[in-house]
Amino acid sequence: MELSPLQLARYAYIPKIPSVLSGGPGAIAVELGGATESIADREALRSLFPGCYGKPVVTFARGDGKSNRNKLNVGVILSGGQAPGGHNVIAGLFDGLSAGNPDSVLLGFKGGPLGLVDDDAVILDAATIAEYRNTGGFDIIGSGRTKIETPEQFARSVATARSRALDAIVVIGGDDSNTNAALLAEHFLREGVHCSVIGVPKTIDGDLKNDYIETSFGFDTATKTYAELIGNIERDAASARKYWHFIKLMGRSASHIALECALQCRPNVALVSEEIEAGGQTLADVTETICASIAARAGRGMNFGVVLIPEGLIEFIPDFKVLIAGLNDMMAARLGEFKAQKDDEARDAFIRNALGGASGALYSSLPVDIRRQLIMDRDPHGNVQVSRIETEKLLIAMVEVRLAALKAQGKYSGAFSSQAHFFGYEGRCAFPSNFDADYCYALGYSAFALIANGFTGYLSSVRNLSAPAVEWVAGGVPLTMMMNMERRHGSDKPVIRKALVELDGAPFKSFAAGRARWSVETSYRFPGAIQYYGPAAVCDRPTETLLLEHPR
Repeated sequence: MELSPLQLARYAYIPKIPSVLSGGPGAIAVELGGATESIADREALRSLFPGCYGKPVVTFARGDGKSNRNKLNVGVILSGGQAPGGHNVIAGLFDGLSAGNPDSVLLGFKGGPLGLVDDDAVILDAATIAEYRNTGGFDIIGSGRTKIETPEQFARSVATARSRALDAIVVIGGDDSNTNAALLAEHFLREGVHCSVIGVPKTIDGDLKNDYIETSFGFDTATKTYAELIGNIERDAASARKYWHFIKLMGRSASHIALECALQCRPNVALVSEEIEAGGQTLADVTETICASIAARAGRGMNFGVVLIPEGLIEFIPDFKVLIAGLNDMMAARLGEFKAQKDDEARDAFIRNALGGASGALYSSLPVDIRRQLIMDRDPHGNVQVSRIETEKLLIAMVEVRLAALKAQGKYSGAFSSQAHFFGYEGRCAFPSNFDADYCYALGYSAFALIANGFTGYLSSVRNLSAPAVEWVAGGVPLTMMMNMERRHGSDKPVIRKALVELDGAPFKSFAAGRARWSVETSYRFPGAIQYYGPAAVCDRPTETLLLEHPR
């Protein structure tokens, strides 16, 4: 493989870590908080996790220089979608193990949790780790979305842990993956398997966080990557002065990415799904918000602009949620009739008539391509695949219809031309920012410290992240502390609750304070490319979200 100059330079980067971790394993002591509780459904979760529930929060402190020097066999799993910095988590874990005892072994289970079930692993030695330090991606061992949930999968995981004589497994993943880690930790305790399970908070969506997990890794790099692209488009829009750019941003459930990019770039319109749902806004209301900005700017001779759209927007629009639920129910009950229709036009008419009422009217108002996506592109369970709906193109079509009506009423005299974009995969495997390189390394080292001190059922935690890295606080949080029960596939399941955008939180309030001016004026901000070398104020600056939520 031919390496780029930046890749070679990044190999030499030494991550900054909390001072409490800098002295090596022998300098780490453990401080325990009081017993913890889950965020909801406490009795149900206590009964499901009798071995792991109620454990204390762990904080690391300066130790006395003595440490357990036992050789450890540890497995690591990359689970779910990629996020920048995953390789540095593994590097931090490896360095901690090596410092604790040079004979310790780190195994990488290939292809996600399925690697554990199938006992498919590779030894990660110093030479292998060296090739991946400070780089993006999960390609060191690959990732996967398998959930360990059947009795057979749990039994095979137990067999792998025993045959490999594993002392611990580290699961690097998001809320679902770490819920699975908690279930695995509890199962191991129940079966008498002496193998701890530690999670690491990963997701670019930014929806795995709480008081002890201030941000998930990858969010910093991904949003800075998207913000660079958005800033470039803003500059282009202000130069050409002829296009409205509709940009959909990854983030299936929460709008943290769209909100962070809005704070960095100050577009003319940025939609926040949580606000739209809270306000009961319809698709027509959302369209009106965009058209108001377009008309106001046209009145100033500015027929250009930028709109940011969260990926999961339509699942938060109340009338669209009702439409999707109605389509799913109707398809489940009348699939045979639907398939019997002679052509696409007949199927479309069948759906309109079958829905009726407000949902039928909304369905009829949608562009033909979107209607086809809703009725033809379905998952194995027969449900609409919402993530595949091109929301940016839907909104463009709705805006065009509304602007034509406004023009006929004499309320709009501008010219509207549009461009559609989706930024998603571009940010998931970027070279991690200095922040993510540092944060991930510290998370990996902290995971080692949790293992070395015999903890299981914990999520590695590094907080005080708006401060310089040397002041960060490392430790661990019980996974059950972040859980509640949710209805999944007809039954109640324990899950880590997703953290949505808080409308009374500092990031949203900051955005809300500026958006009226951004809507009409050209107030664009250009973050530029991620910088790795230079002043700390440029290279080590965390996200606007983190700075607003945890001011210094």
